[in-house]
Amino acid sequence: MTRTADPDPPDSGLDLERVRATFEESTDFTIGLEEEFAILSPDTLDLEHRFGQLWDAAQSDDVLAPAVRGELIDTEIEIRSGRGETFSEAAGRQRERREALFSLADSQGLALAAMGTHPWANYLDQRIIDTPHYRLLQHDLGWVAQRNNTWSLHVHVGIRGADRAIAVCDWLRELLPALLAVSANSPFLDHRDSGLHTVRSEIFTRTFPRCGVHEPFRTWSRYADLVDLLTATETVVEATQLWWSVRPHHAFGTVEVRICDAQTRGDESLALAELIAACVAQAAMEYDEHGYDGTGSPLGGNQIEENLWRAIRYGMDGEMLDFRERELVPTVRVLERLIDWTAPARERLGLSGDLPELNGAQRARRALAEGASIEQIYRDAVAETARTYAPGRVASGQ
Repeated sequence: MTRTADPDPPDSGLDLERVRATFEESTDFTIGLEEEFAILSPDTLDLEHRFGQLWDAAQSDDVLAPAVRGELIDTEIEIRSGRGETFSEAAGRQRERREALFSLADSQGLALAAMGTHPWANYLDQRIIDTPHYRLLQHDLGWVAQRNNTWSLHVHVGIRGADRAIAVCDWLRELLPALLAVSANSPFLDHRDSGLHTVRSEIFTRTFPRCGVHEPFRTWSRYADLVDLLTATETVVEATQLWWSVRPHHAFGTVEVRICDAQTRGDESLALAELIAACVAQAAMEYDEHGYDGTGSPLGGNQIEENLWRAIRYGMDGEMLDFRERELVPTVRVLERLIDWTAPARERLGLSGDLPELNGAQRARRALAEGASIEQIYRDAVAETARTYAPGRVASGQ
């Protein structure tokens, strides 16, 4: 382990009466963005165990001090926008914090990367951040914690009302495969093409407990009953041990979507976050208009799992099952339908419906087919990350 001051002091978040009150007092459609980066040597592009050093240095920076967080392993750093009353506000603050983070990394002789996995890093070399919070996770998870050298994008959307937040989480479940497919950006692992579009999902979503897609809860009381049982049996001691791909966030009063790979290009990360925010807002608007069952019962877990596998294996190049119509649909068509469905929410919140023609996994595979090595593809991706996440540094010649 590598020791550092605790960058994210644990708060159990398991007082469910207080959590319910947080949701009842929450504000609809506020936004929070969280982007994770790998910490690298700019020369070799190998992972560097330098989170503690970056975090310490960030504490003297007024922009970064409230924004930088750790995420289990000491070769990863996360930047958070904090709460924005609008998407535009959160995105503007995130852009400022990105610039500051990349400048700080450069001053420490480091580079940052944004892909779902590192193409050749050995997880056996990984170290866990040495704080009480992460020591607990290492003790609880064992090999699973050691194996998790992955990076992702998380989006928080404020939802007022505890039952309403549960309904939105339930409905977001069946949208997760499409969101994963469009975000797919981790085809490489162990110096090889994994054959998957998002091998990160196999490492994290398939191995962590209380992860992936939960069954529908329908009401806050049913959700709280499960969490109470997990708490009473000391199965969980912190709310952060509920790692579902969509979840009610106990501290923030938000619905948090956690399914997506980190995005190599900064503009694509924000475009994906806009789509996620639109999906959450549209689900809340549908609930307000039609009630929980107004548009049909949520899909079952086995149905969603089938489409999750299709997203993991084929990304945007594949097809998904429309279980209600009992037919296969090209994944790009599923995404087009999603963009059409979210039009009212996007209009209300001032969000775009722009998505890239190709995602990260598709671009990487095309480069590989054209003869580029995995090492060169990753080097190009690291350069693309620096150029698009911190364009001000490029413009100023830094």
